[in-house]
Amino acid sequence: MSVHEYDVLIIGSGAAGLTLALNLPSTARICVLSKSKLENGSTWFAQGGIAAVLDEEDSVDAHIQDTLIAGAELSRPESVNHTVSASRDGIEWLIQQGVPFTQDAASYHLTKEGGHSHRRIIHANDATGRAVEETLLSRTSRAENVSLFEHHIAIDLITRRKLHLPRNACVGAYVLNALTGHVEVFKAQHVVLATGGASKAYLYTSNPDGSTGDGIAMAWRAGCRVANMEFNQFHPTCLFHPKAKSFLISEAVRGEGGILRLPDGTRFMPTFDPRAELAPRDIVARTIDHEMKRLGCEYVYLDISHRPADFIRSHFPTIYERCLSYGIDITREAIPVVPAAHYTCGGVITDQQGRSDLKGLYAIGETAFTGLHGANRLASNSLLECVVYGRSTANAIAMELAAEQQELPEVPCWDESQVTDSDEDVIIAHNWEELRRFMWDYVGIVRTNKRLQRARHRIELLQQEITEYYSNYKVSRDLIELRNLATVSELIIRSAMLRKESRGLHYTLDYPELAPERQDTILAPINYPWPEASR
Repeated sequence: MSVHEYDVLIIGSGAAGLTLALNLPSTARICVLSKSKLENGSTWFAQGGIAAVLDEEDSVDAHIQDTLIAGAELSRPESVNHTVSASRDGIEWLIQQGVPFTQDAASYHLTKEGGHSHRRIIHANDATGRAVEETLLSRTSRAENVSLFEHHIAIDLITRRKLHLPRNACVGAYVLNALTGHVEVFKAQHVVLATGGASKAYLYTSNPDGSTGDGIAMAWRAGCRVANMEFNQFHPTCLFHPKAKSFLISEAVRGEGGILRLPDGTRFMPTFDPRAELAPRDIVARTIDHEMKRLGCEYVYLDISHRPADFIRSHFPTIYERCLSYGIDITREAIPVVPAAHYTCGGVITDQQGRSDLKGLYAIGETAFTGLHGANRLASNSLLECVVYGRSTANAIAMELAAEQQELPEVPCWDESQVTDSDEDVIIAHNWEELRRFMWDYVGIVRTNKRLQRARHRIELLQQEITEYYSNYKVSRDLIELRNLATVSELIIRSAMLRKESRGLHYTLDYPELAPERQDTILAPINYPWPEASR
């Protein structure tokens, strides 16, 4: 079995992981793992931009207030202050790295998105994530102290407790090399989870296939607490087309004047919220869902065709070309859209330096719960969080690396002697589809006690099957991801059952009002039961 040893192991190759790698000391031996190609994560597909206070008419206080409002009074002020206050420095660092942000005659072009009181979204046309990822990958690939591994899928974290050693800490991970089919050991003094979110738990999602909650599930199994897993953001506008897989229509389209219309052409958002199309995402997604169910229609329309054609093509070239490839000319006609699971607002509990409950283990980006997003993420705060926490976590790890390091323990080989190759992969495919279907139907945009109880029953049966399968057959990427998705789905269901109110992204018909007290939903993995009230 191959054994690799590094100072820092980063699991995930998106904006958070690469930002951290580039901000660590050049003397540190760093490893970055990607479970497919390096650029196949959610960052690459992020369209809108990065929220930051860059305009003279804007202010840190205004950005903080917008974030707190969008978070439905559940964002943690210290996390919001930490992130927003560091936004300008984070953008300046990205510019120094060479990210080609869009400019106008005076300076960088700033757009406006739902929930923002000012134009503060810096972007690279409508493909900001791709520009950030390409730039950071280019810089990382040239760093002599950084090793990049593609097609390496983390299975589980290795801890001193699991090795029956004192002073529990994370010391590495077991990783499947998908190119050889064998499991390898990656040991490190510091392990960073930057694996993104868990939106693949839902049938319809804007996320790429890899968004299966791997880091959250691994941290949970290693003994870390998670928080606010019930808050799953559904992006209001994903392209509805039989050949379009998970293609997002950016929030910036509405920011630049896009109007939501019913199939008969009627505009409907002003009836539900005075901010209309620029209301926070939870309100817009829930309104679209309401109208679709009321009318029995499969989609609504997003119309930007009233803007000049040259403006549309120059501001949204990626969206224009992709829609045109499906026969939709957005300069002349409206775009059919539906809500889709988009962002995991909860995650592994961390401090402002990315530290989890487990010594030596950190979580950043969408994997982490920092308290920034509260009950609903403000548009374009996600890439900002990746950069800000990537840098602050790098500073914390750098200080630890400067101290004397303990020798890493010996790690036993992954035992494959008692398992066989599976000839029943159809079971994995079936369970994957069943899980995503009942999560969409029972734990989606609108919830009820009865739906959640049904979801609880289904996930218990499904996990029994997955555990039996995992114990008897060799691991594969599909099996690893299914196991993680089932774990994260259980956490989502548990959390949703505990929240007896409607707040932000969690809306339940049984508790339509806000509870008098604001509190996070925190789950601890040790002997944690199902909510008593649901039995």
